[in-house]
Amino acid sequence: MKKFVHSVEELDVFQKAYKASLIVHKLTLTFPQIEQYALADQLRRATKSICANLAEGFGKQKDSKKEFARYVSLSVGSSDEVRVWIQYASDLKYIDKNYAAELKERYIEISKMLRGLLAALT
Repeated sequence: MKKFVHSVEELDVFQKAYKASLIVHKLTLTFPQIEQYALADQLRRATKSICANLAEGFGKQKDSKKEFARYVSLSVGSSDEVRVWIQYASDLKYIDKNYAAELKERYIEISKMLRGLLAALT
């Protein structure tokens, strides 16, 4: 039996993405000052856009499942983008290599969950 979801915050993928976004936000505050309006900002915005796009799409699903799917697709792109920025941060030694690998794993899982949601909508 399917569970009816009343708000975007009830989605497991939203919860995981939100928690991961908070972790990344706090982590990027430790980046060098020169990166605060560059790499750190880019990374923060990409993580937050996952949640924001899910919320916006969820709000529009009553009008159109196709529109919700479009926003989920944007979230997939942002999740994949995060992994690239994490790699840059790791290569620049702003994040420990092992911790970067853990973060990338989180976003791989989030991407998979988003793709599953997208498949359910299309």
